[in-house]
Amino acid sequence: MKKIIVPTGHIYIKEGSLGKPLEFLSIGDYGKEQNIKADFLGLSREINGVPNGDIMPLSEKWVVTISSQYGCSMGCKFCDVPKVGKGLNATLKDLTMQVTEALKLHPEIQATKRLNVHYARMGEPTWNPEIIKHAKGLRKEVMPYIGMSLIHPVVSTMMPKNNKNLSEFLQDWLEIKNYEYRGCAGLQLSINSTDNSQREDMFSGSTLSLEDIAHESCFFSFPVGRKYALNFALADGYIIDAKKLRYLFNPKYFMVKITPIHYTESCRENRIQTNNGYDYFIPYQKVEQELKNEGFDVLVFIPSRDEDESKITCGNAILSKSETVALELP
Repeated sequence: MKKIIVPTGHIYIKEGSLGKPLEFLSIGDYGKEQNIKADFLGLSREINGVPNGDIMPLSEKWVVTISSQYGCSMGCKFCDVPKVGKGLNATLKDLTMQVTEALKLHPEIQATKRLNVHYARMGEPTWNPEIIKHAKGLRKEVMPYIGMSLIHPVVSTMMPKNNKNLSEFLQDWLEIKNYEYRGCAGLQLSINSTDNSQREDMFSGSTLSLEDIAHESCFFSFPVGRKYALNFALADGYIIDAKKLRYLFNPKYFMVKITPIHYTESCRENRIQTNNGYDYFIPYQKVEQELKNEGFDVLVFIPSRDEDESKITCGNAILSKSETVALELP
C-alpha cells in the first residue's frame, strides 16, 4: 500500500482482488462556510478563493471516497482515469477493503456526526452492481470502527448510454437512498453542459443525451431528504442554459451543483479549464442567478487550489511516479 498526503487527508493505493491497484481517499473538510455558496442553505457569501487551513475534526465530518472500478472505459476528455486502464469492476471484497482501510487510519475517531462514502473515485459506478450490495451492508461494515454514526453514501454517475442495466441500477439506488437510508444518501448526475454537442465531445460519446437523461429521470421517485443533484463542472465555454434545464428537469426533484473543472493532465492536454474559477466567484455569478430564476436550488462548491493540484483527482495517485509524494505505509 502507498499513500499520498494532501491538504485535507490522504490518498491510498492498494492492490485489489484482481491484482491491480485501487485508489481511495480518507479526507476531512474545511467546512461549508469556507467552500460553499448556497443561498437555499443560508450560505450567501461569495467564495473568492479557498485557502488551505485547518480541516473540521473528523468526528464532525469524515469523507471516504472509493473506486468502483479498476480504471475506466468511459473515455471522458477531462479525466485521467482512462490512462490507468480498462474499467473492470471492483469486487464486493474490494469495496469493503477500501472503506475499512480508510477508517483504520484514525483509530482515535470512534464516532463521527457524518461519514460520507462516495462511490466516485475511479470508474463509473453504475456498471458495478456490487455497489448496491455494498451500500446495503455498509452500516454493519463500519460499526466496529465508528459505531452507530450517521452514514451518507453517494453515487456519482455520468449516465453511460451503453449500460443496458442503467435503469435497474438507478432504481435500486433510489430504493437505498429514499427508503433504506431514509433520505440520508445521494445521487449525482454529471452533466457539465446543456449542449449535447459539447457533451458528446467531452464524454467521448459515452453518455446519454440530456433529453434521454431527463426521460430516465421521469421514473425517479420523489426524493426523500436531499434532492437529486445535477452536477456541472463549469469549464470555459461550457454552456448552461437554465431555461432548457428547467424544461427538462423539475426543480422540486433536482438541485444544481456547480464546481470548477479539476486540474488534470487530460484537461491540460485538451485545453479545458475554469479560468479564475479557483480565485474569484465571477465565473459562477451569471449562471447561478439564471438557475435560481428558474427555481433551482444552486450550490457552488470550490476546493482550494492546492488541494486540487495535489493529485486529489481520480487516477493521479496511481499514475504518479513521484517518490517524494508516494510514501510506503508502515
